[in-house]
Amino acid sequence: MKANPAPRYHGEVVYVYAFDVAYDTARKPIRELLGQPVAQFAVDASKRNPRQLFFYKPQMVRLPPMERIGPLGAVRVERSIKLLPVGAVSVTVRVPFVVNRVEDLVVFHDLQFSNGSLHDEVHRLAQEIVAELAGHLVRPHPQLLEEEAYTVFCLASPVLNDDGDEINAEQWFHAHRRQVAALLTQEEELERLSKQEAEESTARYLSYYDNDLVVVDWDAALIIDEPKDFDETLHIMELANLQLAELEAYDRLLDEALERSYRDLGERPLRSRRDILRELREIRIDMARFNDELSNTTKFFGDWHLARIYDKLSSRFHLGDWHRTIDGKLKTLDDLYQLLKHDQNNRMMLWLEITIVLLFVIDLVILVVGLK
Repeated sequence: MKANPAPRYHGEVVYVYAFDVAYDTARKPIRELLGQPVAQFAVDASKRNPRQLFFYKPQMVRLPPMERIGPLGAVRVERSIKLLPVGAVSVTVRVPFVVNRVEDLVVFHDLQFSNGSLHDEVHRLAQEIVAELAGHLVRPHPQLLEEEAYTVFCLASPVLNDDGDEINAEQWFHAHRRQVAALLTQEEELERLSKQEAEESTARYLSYYDNDLVVVDWDAALIIDEPKDFDETLHIMELANLQLAELEAYDRLLDEALERSYRDLGERPLRSRRDILRELREIRIDMARFNDELSNTTKFFGDWHLARIYDKLSSRFHLGDWHRTIDGKLKTLDDLYQLLKHDQNNRMMLWLEITIVLLFVIDLVILVVGLK
């Protein structure tokens, strides 16, 4: 009797790198980047959505593909770049694969080529992007900051069971949950993975049709879908990853502002209170603008399924906690601003009262002199 062939999985691993490169971006069009034309990103949301569909569409550049030797042989690597008005850049790298087991994909986490690592290549590419965008960046960082990276394993549906027959995506997930958990957590010895960890790392999953599934974890995600439908889900993950990078960057900015404010409010301030007030006022305005622009990047809630995916990502990335932390620091800055403003008003009233008293004294002196 002829044995059934082992199930084979094919698809692509998508690496998403978010870089905060500047404080802001100049509002002028970018026609070309790295020798390639700049276009507007577009995606066709295929799931159920209301009549008015909102979807944030950043500027995008597709770079020529590269040929590399990966852990499983020669691969064709595709790269794309997205530019956001909050001073952020997202670099996406797609690497195709064909494997017999889900566990075989673990080596793609820290991808190594024959001529170096993917991380180093992306870092050099980001430096080239920043250098070419120098005229469009407002207050760029002196050096490239560490990126926020996310890895997405995209399996083409339909998936097969151990007998090589097509199977429902959710049924396949429950049958291979430990393998999926090991893949997302980069655990090579899946037998050592506890049941609790396997269930926790794969707890956030969604399915819309019988043949699609999305599993979201902190450092990586799994998508099972038709290849033509990968892009819309990947775009949501890319935006959430960018939001995380920007929230971390602005959290650092607020920490620095608070540290300067505490130092300047000491017994011997290094700057005048007028300068401190001006900086605090500018930060409050900038944070309000930043919050508006960051919120604009999530105008995809017209698609219910994508909104659910974003909600899972937001929960796993703790974006709500980041927002609350930043709001708390902004409130502290606002309290400092009000304190300084109140102190400044008191000083002005004191000088005004002293001036009035002096004028009254001068008036009395003139009156007495006149009488004599």
